[in-house]
Amino acid sequence: MIQLFSNFFHSGKPEARDRNAKLLTKYQKSGLTFSEATQIKEKVYQAFERDKVYKDNEMGLNTLANHIRTDRYKVSQVINEHIALNFYSLLNQYRLKDAKKLLTENPDLSVKTVMYQVGFNSKTCFYGAFKKETGLSPNKFRNLARHAS
Repeated sequence: MIQLFSNFFHSGKPEARDRNAKLLTKYQKSGLTFSEATQIKEKVYQAFERDKVYKDNEMGLNTLANHIRTDRYKVSQVINEHIALNFYSLLNQYRLKDAKKLLTENPDLSVKTVMYQVGFNSKTCFYGAFKKETGLSPNKFRNLARHAS
């Protein structure tokens, strides 16, 4: 099994190989089976997509683990290894997807309202994450989306 993961993790770009090699070493003794990881991954996706846990502005790894009734270390391992993101990248991915939708479909909502509705507490964090994802501020994104339709 280790060889299978080793072959998988050691393909691709050098930086990806380095990250994957670190993960392989980090989780070498975790005991998480592929079957268990698959179940946890499904629960994580359900929590985000169905339950929309990302909207909780106090959402953290412990909160997610409690929500899906799974050990936080296993949840972290699954997110890192099987989803290939860290927890906060996954969280922001869902928040920003929802924010872009709200900004384009609800032009009367203020950016601040959108920010709070998708789970961000800080305008600085929201604007920084939004600009990193889109290359635009939320207002510029909304204006471009409005003119594109």
